[in-house]
Amino acid sequence: MCGIVAYIGNQEAYPILINGLKRLEYRGYDSAGIALMNEELKVYKTKGKVSDLESFVKDKDLSGCMGIAHTRWATHGEPNNINAHPHLSEDKHIALIHNGIIENYSSLKKELITNGYTFQSDTDTEVIVQLVNYFHIRDGFDLITAVQMALSQLIGAYAIVIISKDDPDTLIAARKGAPLVIGVKDGAFIMASDVTPIVEYTNDVVYLGDEEIAIMKRGKKLRIVDFKNVKKTPLLKRLEMNLECIEKGEYPHFMLKEIFEQSDTLKNSMIGRISSDLSSVALSGIIDNKERFINARRIVIVACGTSWHAGLVGEYIFEHLLNIPVEVEYASEFRYRNPPLYKDDVVIAISQSGETADTLAAVELAKNAGAFVYGICNVVGSSIARMTSSGTYTHAGPEIGVASTKAFTSQVTTLVLMGLAIAKEKGMIDEGYLKNIVTELYHLPQKINEVLALNDDIKMFSNRFTYAKNFLYLGRGYNYPLALEGALKLKEISYIHAEGYPAAEMKHGPIALIEEKMPIVIIATNKGYYDKIVSNIQEVVARKAFVISIVTKGDTTVKKLSNYCFEIPETDEMLVPVLASIPLQLLAYHIAVQKGCNVDQPRNLAKSVTVE
Repeated sequence: MCGIVAYIGNQEAYPILINGLKRLEYRGYDSAGIALMNEELKVYKTKGKVSDLESFVKDKDLSGCMGIAHTRWATHGEPNNINAHPHLSEDKHIALIHNGIIENYSSLKKELITNGYTFQSDTDTEVIVQLVNYFHIRDGFDLITAVQMALSQLIGAYAIVIISKDDPDTLIAARKGAPLVIGVKDGAFIMASDVTPIVEYTNDVVYLGDEEIAIMKRGKKLRIVDFKNVKKTPLLKRLEMNLECIEKGEYPHFMLKEIFEQSDTLKNSMIGRISSDLSSVALSGIIDNKERFINARRIVIVACGTSWHAGLVGEYIFEHLLNIPVEVEYASEFRYRNPPLYKDDVVIAISQSGETADTLAAVELAKNAGAFVYGICNVVGSSIARMTSSGTYTHAGPEIGVASTKAFTSQVTTLVLMGLAIAKEKGMIDEGYLKNIVTELYHLPQKINEVLALNDDIKMFSNRFTYAKNFLYLGRGYNYPLALEGALKLKEISYIHAEGYPAAEMKHGPIALIEEKMPIVIIATNKGYYDKIVSNIQEVVARKAFVISIVTKGDTTVKKLSNYCFEIPETDEMLVPVLASIPLQLLAYHIAVQKGCNVDQPRNLAKSVTVE
């Protein structure tokens, strides 16, 4: 949930670490801290933003060519100076930062207290550093062995980085279920939770594997062992990302930049996957595993949040094109049930970051049951990309804004490509129909630009909702998941209560909420259940609500019933959620900006949810 940065090399560590923390602010956090090594181990931390940490350390000794830094998103213990990371061992010789949750921290803490240890914080993290200290000082193991001994006692998911006054030229890191990336350059190492703090220093990285420990010494080669001390060979990879990708450029917020990037991200999602004559779709993950898809009993989609909404659109796509059962599951619920899974099931795991803890656990459950697991994610080298049997990258590029925008549209586009590719392999799609859909996909980026031209109108229109308390979003068919996604975007960044419903369900309860002037957003494009949703709108109008509709260009019926209307270009029904999501994203964005909210870092949220 939070951010880790670490450095060892010949440069001063503080500027690199503080810049890295700023790069990771998008992940969400409530406190920040830093530890530096230069003969002495110095730890500075504070509640609040990275800027608060910078102010706090202005008159402090910041020298040292090795250090660790952290932004914390509170899980155990409230956000305050004491609970902020790094945490120190009782003798103040070891400093540690940690992402994740230690599930058995309470029993370990009691045992350490029995052995004479005292604790300063309420965190689960402090247990780890005291445990390492116990094996290192009390039992006399060297630091690396002490780390291995401590990790063998932990239950949970974690990424940790450790420095010690007793070994002042060594940086140690380990991970289990939470990501860590190591940048390598000229005998120096920079480590982080993701590549955003690394890319301006080096493009050569090693993704630390699950249950692996990295030992970094200045001027030496990277050493990796597993938790049982078996040596591993580091696999160096080259980043394709550049610094411009993680800068806001001319935009006031990352979220707006990413909304406007969607024309390009969709092109990237399709490059090399649709034929030049627009007659077919080819995905290597489908081609290489076509027998698994052809013979699949059913498809089970597991995801969380926005990715779950994309999965719901995928359900409509696959049922329409493939005529097989599709189930869409919240990964957080799926992992704790005893779901029947079969060897001829295809389980599709969707995650922007590829590190979502609940989705990773669902992947593990499905693999253990013998199902074929296919990943859809954005981040190359992420845990889901490595754990799944095969998969497809969305190629959306870095998404820094916490509220997903281009991730959603690229996931839906990828699901459309998958549906078409599988249908072709199964012989279930007419060639003329296939060409029509592929042609529509090809023109989708241009149509997105047409929708983005609504931005100024939406900006002016949004100011009337600054004081709104409730919104209702309605849609039918493919647009029902979009209603859920539109409501989520508004909740996430503006803190206005919003709910999404299938429009037909309105009469079964939600209609009781409607009162005069209440904003009701209705996706009412001309495909699918148009006549039915017109009737639903009339029911809303009869109760004097304020109707905001998204319609197909040229519509007159819904336009007359609406107080405000956004027009989108004509497209195939499967692709409507891509185009119609953009006005919803812009509406949420501009309302939040009008309210003075921090749209890139909304309260209580984190970009990559790596804890339960």
